[in-house]
Amino acid sequence: MEPIWQLQAAEEIPPWLEQRAGAIAGRLLWQRGWREPAAVESFLDWRAWQPTPTTALGATEVEQAVARLVRAWETQEAIAIWGDFDADGITATAVLWEGLAPFFPQGEKLFAYIPNRLTESHGLSRAGLETLRHCALIVTCDTGSTSLAELTLLRDWGIDAIVTDHHVLPPERPPVTALLNPRTLPPAHPLATLSGVAVAYKLLEAFYEAVPNPPSLAPLLDLVAIGLVADLVELRGDCRYLAQRGIEVLKAKQRPGVKLLLDRCKRAGDRATDIGFGLGPRLNAASRIWGDAWPMVELLTGTDASQCQKLADRVEQANDRRKELVQRVQKEVEQRLAAVDLSTAGAIVLADGAWPAGILGLVAGRLVQDYNRPVFLLNVTGDMARGSARAPRGLDLYQLLQGQGRLLLGFGGHPQAGGLSCLSQNIPLLQEAIEQQLSQQGWRPSAPTLSLDATVSVAQLNQQTFREIKQLEPFGMGNPPPYFLVPRCRFEAVTDDRHTGARGEKLRYRRTQFVLVDDGGSIPGIWWGHEAQELPPDRCDAAVELVDNPYQERYEVRLVAVRPSTESPPVVVTTAPLQLLTSRDEVPPHALRCDRPPASQQELAQWLQTARCQPVALMYRPPHPDGDRLWAQLVAQLVPDTSISLALLQQDLDIDERIGAIARQCLTAQGWQILATETHWQIERQGDPKEASLWIAAVNERRFRQRYFAQQLEAAVP
Repeated sequence: MEPIWQLQAAEEIPPWLEQRAGAIAGRLLWQRGWREPAAVESFLDWRAWQPTPTTALGATEVEQAVARLVRAWETQEAIAIWGDFDADGITATAVLWEGLAPFFPQGEKLFAYIPNRLTESHGLSRAGLETLRHCALIVTCDTGSTSLAELTLLRDWGIDAIVTDHHVLPPERPPVTALLNPRTLPPAHPLATLSGVAVAYKLLEAFYEAVPNPPSLAPLLDLVAIGLVADLVELRGDCRYLAQRGIEVLKAKQRPGVKLLLDRCKRAGDRATDIGFGLGPRLNAASRIWGDAWPMVELLTGTDASQCQKLADRVEQANDRRKELVQRVQKEVEQRLAAVDLSTAGAIVLADGAWPAGILGLVAGRLVQDYNRPVFLLNVTGDMARGSARAPRGLDLYQLLQGQGRLLLGFGGHPQAGGLSCLSQNIPLLQEAIEQQLSQQGWRPSAPTLSLDATVSVAQLNQQTFREIKQLEPFGMGNPPPYFLVPRCRFEAVTDDRHTGARGEKLRYRRTQFVLVDDGGSIPGIWWGHEAQELPPDRCDAAVELVDNPYQERYEVRLVAVRPSTESPPVVVTTAPLQLLTSRDEVPPHALRCDRPPASQQELAQWLQTARCQPVALMYRPPHPDGDRLWAQLVAQLVPDTSISLALLQQDLDIDERIGAIARQCLTAQGWQILATETHWQIERQGDPKEASLWIAAVNERRFRQRYFAQQLEAAVP
């Protein structure tokens, strides 16, 4: 499906912004909604950002987690880390493995377990837990939130659990000592997009504050940056801050294993792309090919140069094999799709016994880019089918999988990526059910868009432009690398390049090298996954990304797309339009709902920033001072010998955690006996329900702030 080319409209930017960032980088910042000096400064320089404390993940949960870790350290109990086999899970395991080692000797009091990618699945398993029964405490990272049966089993065994994760939360809090998961936070919160490694790091941050003379956490930040970038989370708020700091550590190449990997992929380690296209794929390749991800933890944390050398060589071979397999399977999938009428299909669902399960997610991701629809690829072994799914932005894949629960043996993942398993005989039923659900949602595939940030000449693709753009890094979700339109250019010195593997063998995956030329200059470039014959011989329009090649010590372009210059010019769109909708508008199913008005300047800014990236529907009622009414409503819900969910209570009354604490304070003063946990109130005894002036004042103050910021948000509706 050919994309629609969209070009951002050129606008003048204020002199202060051009002076701070440069003409091109300043324009990019302006287009992406960074228009205030303080916001621009904290975006460009991590030193201007105020990091959010770990307690924002839930004060009681964090306190309980830290207290349990401290007790385990003081009594020298055996503890275990339960990780995951993707790059985020591997780095999260490595962060805890290294960060806890000063307090728990590795192999004596500290143990770890990562499921085998080829024979096990994400999440906890009884078989794996059986190997850790000698431990008194298990700390998960990048997994565990929905492993209710296994966490209940640990409780029955008398083993405590601390879950650190960023995946979907279950309807009920699992039976654990503590649950640290940013999914409990509002979407605009600066910690809301933390990945698994970042949550693990925040736990260590809180733990180190509670123990005497802890070592520095700074050496762990390179691992945090690798996991954040590789997991494709939105790099905003504290995620951006941690990634920026981590890349500063990464470029020093203090870890022997990381240095070897960077040398193998010929990268300097000073850019997010060095992670996204270099380190991340190699970390993932290990488990995709071997199944076992533990050697990657050894490589990341090891200090033995000889052992790291051997592991790095093995990783490079696995990565080469991964590339070959991806290309082979993608070719086979496309051959099968050529015989299918996709005009009436909302999704692609294919299965084959010869497709390696470990690389199906990569192939599915590429197909989503080409066909702009959800893709489900499955490996069939006997009566079982296991595989991966990917979805385009705007479609919640996890919700789609959740709707097929009756046909699946298991599933998990994110809104855009997931894994699943089912009986092979259910694959046709699964395909039919997915099509039915997409139809009910009113979702149909449409042509993707290619967003171009500016029109430039080849001469402008120079060192000065690269240095300006580099200020905006790290690029990733929510802050994509800029794509430039080079009109009426041509390709010269075009050559096919069959890449050589780690052992000198010729590999089958493709890349084409060229020189991009227009009337004012020339620059070398590369087109990954394509052959020379695919480039047009005549003048054309090229969409490119300006990158550096430290191995050859030059700047070059990465070709993103190309088309004849005779086609219609790109659609010009206004600068980062605000996609704000109200209840009067037709709200698409992929819109993000704003169910309560913002109560702070920070919440307002986050919603406005989000609305530049995806539609936001303002679905809240106009706020009014209603403290008296809400107090009566609150008291009516308090029944002795019952339990109340704080999350539901806060949602129902539209209050925050602070006002919830004030409510409990007022109720206690009136004689109510309430046993409070992080997530629930257990009502033990009824008190005398009198008027609570402190509560009423707090609620009415919040309503005043909400009304003020709601007016500003609604004023931005087009």
